Amino acid sequence: MGETDWIAVDWGTTHLRAWRMSGATATAQAQSDAGMGTLTRDGYEPALLSLIGGWIGDGDATVVACGMVGSRQGWVEAPYGTIPTAPLSGHFALAPTTRAGLRVHVIPGLRQNHPADVMRGEETQIAGFVAQNPGWDGVLCLPGTHTKWVHLSAGEVVSFQTFMTGDMFAALGQATVLRHSLGGDGWDETAFQSALGDSLTRPERIAARLFSIRAQGLLHGLPAGPARAQASGLLIGAELAAARPYWLGQSVAIIGGGTIAGIYDRALASVGLVATVTDGTAITLAGLTAAHTLVKETT
Repeated sequence: MGETDWIAVDWGTTHLRAWRMSGATATAQAQSDAGMGTLTRDGYEPALLSLIGGWIGDGDATVVACGMVGSRQGWVEAPYGTIPTAPLSGHFALAPTTRAGLRVHVIPGLRQNHPADVMRGEETQIAGFVAQNPGWDGVLCLPGTHTKWVHLSAGEVVSFQTFMTGDMFAALGQATVLRHSLGGDGWDETAFQSALGDSLTRPERIAARLFSIRAQGLLHGLPAGPARAQASGLLIGAELAAARPYWLGQSVAIIGGGTIAGIYDRALASVGLVATVTDGTAITLAGLTAAHTLVKETT
């Protein structure tokens, strides 16, 4: 399996992922549900050691971590770097540990003062993209619960904007009348594309069009698959309409994977953009590796 040179960690709200690294190569991977949302501050070190203890034994260990582990509610707060700046900005925070020889370096997020916006974790993916695509200028789309559109130029984050599209879809399906329509699985691409086009053209009508999904279910028996596709199309269409200054006439790369990356890829194709889709996990590891290089240079 190779030696353990260092440990790469992606620590989010719901999950903890770790990789045993030999140089820039991952030789093992582990994951747990010990996300930031489940831990008190004194629970971070035990959660980490329970996952990586077999890799490091009694020896020294260097860990480089990104994500919500560096938030105000995390293990240690890693202050934001202010854009415009390189994605790996400022000084990494050192988490307080009790185990001898364990050093955990936490990557800071990025902040935009006007309009106010923040990111934490995505900066590492951006750094990974920069490392793999030197000299690339354009826009990155990082879809998810809070989708981010990032203008990247000369290796720096120039501006970014966050959309709560994923959160809104979840809230509609859990806390509104649409919970009766959006439950279950399934998909209808024709319904998605139609709703996407409607919302791109007339985003101000989204509230009315969303209720129409419920009405279609009551009056015409609209199944869950087309209903989910319509709601997704309406929300993503409104997002694309608002994000038009980012993607219009730009080179666009999508950082992610699975279903959500494919949905955004098809949405951008509907407005004539051919986006580059990059694997989110590979990009995260590339960013953590770039961060580890900086740690070695400064310690």
